[in-house]
Amino acid sequence: METILVAVDGSPLSKRAFEQALAHADSTVLALHVINPTDPGYSAPFDADISTEPLHGSEEWYERAQELADGIFEELAALADGSGVELGTETLRGDPARTIVDYARRKGVDAVYLGGHGRAGETDLLFGSVAELVAGRAPMSVMVVR
Repeated sequence: METILVAVDGSPLSKRAFEQALAHADSTVLALHVINPTDPGYSAPFDADISTEPLHGSEEWYERAQELADGIFEELAALADGSGVELGTETLRGDPARTIVDYARRKGVDAVYLGGHGRAGETDLLFGSVAELVAGRAPMSVMVVR
């Protein structure tokens, strides 16, 4: 595939999705990290201690979220080094599923890869997981890595 978009959140599954995208890409992998302003924990690859983190939605919170994204991208760049695949990175703010699908459409990617955390329960029935929503809305192929 020419261009693959990988949604990354710093989790081991998103790293695995990135590694698979590198193995399948012909030329370009775009790594997208979405900062979710409505869910402070979504954009962090670990459980945040709210007593020490900046106030959710504050400028300091967004700066911290961007620093985390930059760290994720540094790790991905090291993985891509020497692969012969061009790596593009971008951080956007918004609802993760909607932002991923909109970005994939705008960029005209051939496929979207993302980690599927396999969360289940009442909240999943009401809201759906990001992976399920992307798979249902994206007009291109979607690879959910578990």
